[in-house]
Amino acid sequence: MMALFLAQRIILGKMTFAQVPAVFKDQVREILIDSGVPELAEE
Repeated sequence: MMALFLAQRIILGKMTFAQVPAVFKDQVREILIDSGVPELAEE
């Protein structure tokens, strides 16, 4: 649930992938890739 929230904030431009806590990075990366924006999953 938190990973989805963080991914949505990245997509909306409210935060960057680099700001995602390490514990959520793998999940957020997967959500961003599945959402068709893998370029947002780069640090």
